[in-house]
Amino acid sequence: MKVFIVYTHPSQDSFTRYIKDEFIKGLQYAGHTYEISDLYKMEFRSDMSEEEYFRESNYRDDLPLEADVQNEQKKINECDAIVFIYPVFWTEAPSKLVGWFDRVWTYGFAYGNRTMKKLDKALIMCIAGHSTDNLEKFGHLHSMKTVMLGDRLFDRVAEKEMIVFDCMTKFNMELRMSNWNKHLKNAYELGKNM
Repeated sequence: MKVFIVYTHPSQDSFTRYIKDEFIKGLQYAGHTYEISDLYKMEFRSDMSEEEYFRESNYRDDLPLEADVQNEQKKINECDAIVFIYPVFWTEAPSKLVGWFDRVWTYGFAYGNRTMKKLDKALIMCIAGHSTDNLEKFGHLHSMKTVMLGDRLFDRVAEKEMIVFDCMTKFNMELRMSNWNKHLKNAYELGKNM
């Protein structure tokens, strides 16, 4: 299986990076191939230009796309599965990933007369400071799933799942450290079982 990883974190010194690294080790162990877009390292432009806005708001698939957008769309159409790895910022993905969707999920690719292939699988791996129980209690987890699974991935993927690596706040280092190895093992297994 060929897996396209969209990785979003502003720091290389993060638990999110460790999750990505362990997931990739699992993929490699299972013999899967992968390609990665590290959005911060690539300096992916997440803001729509005025031209891009007019293209999308007027449903014009005859207008050109920027080269970086075409490149991301090509990666999607060449993979079997897509994986998003990111930290949760205010119940949402980082703005750079939100902007990736704004720019890459274009009319004529992800909606309208679609040229985006239907992917076999999608996996969202997000790292949260709060516990899953807390995210559920306040409705945040439902919101996160609605946006990522229900709206962004919708019917573009046959099988989709969101995994939250919870309780990774630095406010409670004891809890963070007690979850560290458990979460890394889970990330490895997810890669191995793609």
